[in-house]
Amino acid sequence: MAAYPKSLSFSGSRGSTFENELQLNTHMSKMPQQRPRGPPTPSMSTPAADFDQQPQLTGSPPPPPTPAASPGPSHTRPSWSEHGDDRYVEELLGYFAKCASPQRMRILTTLLDVCTSQQLSFVHQHVSPLLKKDPFTSLPDELCLRILSFIDDPKVLARASQVSRRWRDLLSDDMTWKNLCVKHDYQRRMSEVNHNPPMQLSPLPSVRTDVFAFGSQDSDTASRGLPSAALPSAGPTTGSMSLDGSVVTQFAAPRPRLKSYKSHFKQRYLVDAAWRTGGRNISKNITQEAGVVTSLHLTSKYIIVALDNAKIHVFDTEGNAQRTLQGHVMGVWAMVPWDDILVSGGCDRDVRVWDLTTGNCLHTLRGHTSTVRCLKMSDANTAISGSRDTTLRIWDIRTGHCKNVLVGHQASVRCLEIKGDIIVSGSYDTTAKVWSISEGRCLFTLQGHYSQIYAIAFDGYRVATGSLDTSVRIWDAKSGECLAVLQGHTSLVGQLQMRGGTLVTGGSDGSVRVWSLERFCPIHRLAAHDNSVTSLQFDDTRVVSGGSDGRVKVWDLKTGHLVRELITQGEAVWRVAFEEEKCVAMALKNSRTVMEVWNFSPPEDALAERPSSLPQRELDAPVPARPLSAISLDFPRSGTMQDIEMTDAGPSTAPLQRRSFFHSDFTDGRSMN
Repeated sequence: MAAYPKSLSFSGSRGSTFENELQLNTHMSKMPQQRPRGPPTPSMSTPAADFDQQPQLTGSPPPPPTPAASPGPSHTRPSWSEHGDDRYVEELLGYFAKCASPQRMRILTTLLDVCTSQQLSFVHQHVSPLLKKDPFTSLPDELCLRILSFIDDPKVLARASQVSRRWRDLLSDDMTWKNLCVKHDYQRRMSEVNHNPPMQLSPLPSVRTDVFAFGSQDSDTASRGLPSAALPSAGPTTGSMSLDGSVVTQFAAPRPRLKSYKSHFKQRYLVDAAWRTGGRNISKNITQEAGVVTSLHLTSKYIIVALDNAKIHVFDTEGNAQRTLQGHVMGVWAMVPWDDILVSGGCDRDVRVWDLTTGNCLHTLRGHTSTVRCLKMSDANTAISGSRDTTLRIWDIRTGHCKNVLVGHQASVRCLEIKGDIIVSGSYDTTAKVWSISEGRCLFTLQGHYSQIYAIAFDGYRVATGSLDTSVRIWDAKSGECLAVLQGHTSLVGQLQMRGGTLVTGGSDGSVRVWSLERFCPIHRLAAHDNSVTSLQFDDTRVVSGGSDGRVKVWDLKTGHLVRELITQGEAVWRVAFEEEKCVAMALKNSRTVMEVWNFSPPEDALAERPSSLPQRELDAPVPARPLSAISLDFPRSGTMQDIEMTDAGPSTAPLQRRSFFHSDFTDGRSMN
């Protein structure tokens, strides 16, 4: 029977355990270490955590180590002055330089095979920057521009221009931005697309071009997009933006020509962005009481406001008061500006001609026997007025004489429009008539409505009429035939504007509808206001509507979506007029008539361009005299309210206040090379 092993004493047990651990450690030290496989990674030292500073609870895990910052690219060569004799390195380099390419590859392969992971990582970090190459520095300009033409986002192009001088020069080329203008529909506006040339019913001795007038009864107007070579190179014209249907042409001082398509795109892009989120506005009390605004015009020089208290207020485009025109003895219900001339009419049955530069009344034209309800100008010397006395009168505003009286309507003449030698008028007798100015006679009578006609639009070959019978009718002005009856409104249609192949209508039911004149069908049905639509205007991008609910809303013309509300807390909105960089609204707030002017124009130096080394292509025609500058995507909104005291004569001496607020990604990049 085997004996049990003799138990060890405490000291012997400790000695035995020590010997076993020593043998185990010796055995482990002799085991071969395996090299880790995989791609070499650069060694990054991680600073150890200082456990002495924060006492730790028993059983709690140690905190994770603090990660070191990622190493940035290094383009500096390390110094080897303290790592051996350079004589052997020079001999090796000399031998390597004499070798042929296959021999060099063999030497490099042999050296890399004997390198450790840390050494291979060092080689990788040193070689990688040397292998990187900017393709735009070696490719020809044409191929580079072809590559850039596939980028549709202007922000990407703007940021890419900050990479280097070479990238900035490429992205300053006009063809890239011209293509982008086409993609974003900035080259040709919808108003330029006219598939059917305007029909002229009779010779047109004075045809208006470059008209920038919009209104509830306005007609198609010329484009403010990229200029066409067919446009004249001097004497650009502008016109008034009105909500009572005025269509006029004015001559203004030419604005400096745009140098590039990039400037044009930048202006248009930032203006569109500003209408969505930007703008600065001022608010001024026009009257201390609740006066009704009967007419509003926004021209290149003036903001003109007519009220039912017989006064006409004239402001500059920044909202600074210039003068008040007084002469009418009753409410002013119609007016139309032409450059520095204003023609007005009202309840006192007189038509007055004013000089806006001095405030003087040049002529008082008498002949109507009732209220003058509508006014238009066919050229700088001829005005046409429509009255509740059922007649239209053609005036020579230079001499103050009545040239002709057009008789035919059986009730009040409510609205009229002009294209060249042709006048179309709408009346409370439910008919519209087509007249010839030169012949002084009625060419056609358009019959079909069952109630009074309140609004009319005319583009040279189509007539649109809006009536109290809730319908809109489209007529052929050449034959007098009714082309279509547009149904959808449930109340009076009092707002109309026609532009190209698009018609926009507003009704007392609070809705705004966008129609296609090619298919005679609705495109958008907008539940715009809680009450009547009191004013309406649109261009190729947006629709601006004002309502008796006290709101001014901006809509996207293409999608029909609400973009923003410019006024949200008014009691009522009388009139709204806008152009590309400015919007003016007349509203009733706190029982006072208030004018709000929204400005979307940046400082001129915001559009300055850096010179490029690539040859540039200039635009081949001047732009309209209307401003085409832009604003930032996110400049702050600011509003001020102040009472003003109107003066009867003398221009305002207040300097034009313009502060820099431009900030966007569209800045020319500084060179990084």
